[in-house]
Amino acid sequence: MTSKLDQLRAMTTVVADTGDIEAVARLKPVDCTTNPTIVLKALGTPMFADAIKEAVAWGKKQGGNSEAVVHAVADRLAISVGAALSGLVPGRVSTEVDADLSFNTEASLTKARAIIASYKERGIERDRILIKLASTWEGIRAAEVLQKEGIDCNLTLLFSKAQAIACADAKAFLISPFVGRILDWYKKSTGKDYTAEEDPGVVSVRDIYHYYKANDIKTIVMGASFRNTGEIEALAGCDRLTISPNLLDELAADQGKLERKLSPENKGSVEKIAVDEKTFRWMMNEDAMATEKLSEGIRAFAKDLGTLRAMVSKELQLAAA
Repeated sequence: MTSKLDQLRAMTTVVADTGDIEAVARLKPVDCTTNPTIVLKALGTPMFADAIKEAVAWGKKQGGNSEAVVHAVADRLAISVGAALSGLVPGRVSTEVDADLSFNTEASLTKARAIIASYKERGIERDRILIKLASTWEGIRAAEVLQKEGIDCNLTLLFSKAQAIACADAKAFLISPFVGRILDWYKKSTGKDYTAEEDPGVVSVRDIYHYYKANDIKTIVMGASFRNTGEIEALAGCDRLTISPNLLDELAADQGKLERKLSPENKGSVEKIAVDEKTFRWMMNEDAMATEKLSEGIRAFAKDLGTLRAMVSKELQLAAA
């Protein structure tokens, strides 16, 4: 019997939710996805010591005010992590637009285009990159523009069907509906434990997947944010799943049989819903979990981005001393 990880790979594209170079090299995922938390963790390893020195030296040569230089160096470091990962995977690497731009469409567009240009300077074309944007109304509108420009997007921090439908209408390349964070909210709210089949995060992703397939929506569904392998197994067959190294290792060590749970052939019939801005905002307003987790996620990523920028500021000061 092959491992559950190998069985999963036969029905789902496996993506590594990490910036750990050694783990990516060992586990050989098709794609990698990063966020400010992952980038910050990667930069804390000895492997990126030279990248930090290079970025700081580059920053010292830049003009403009000190805050702009700090931001530029932080961006350069995020690209360094993504570039290293792109050398290890055959597919895409996701790089996130700053969380503090989540409610600013124009600024998100400017940042996304700059990310693509920075990768191109390193010889990495746009077809190897996914621009990650928070699934706010403004982030989804930015994705709509970028998709028309041939820049594929990964809409993250997605917790509701309203967000998923709006992303599909924008023709986003990929969405990352979160599983574990939904479970966290419900466990805290109800005090209950859930089986994999009852898991509210699993139920949410299955609902989105079936809506997409029933309506022939091409946007890729990539389940994310897993707390245990049971959630992953309950979504076996989903288009893609982005999984942390520790859970990938658990699946690799398990020789049990993995049953396929989702298939594009089992479309069913789900009525299409029209979601304009007013409807989107009302549906989000009525969904306390999605509203709270989206806001919490943006705050957490913004905090880690702030930590990265503080680290860069300190390195620049030391270099100038």
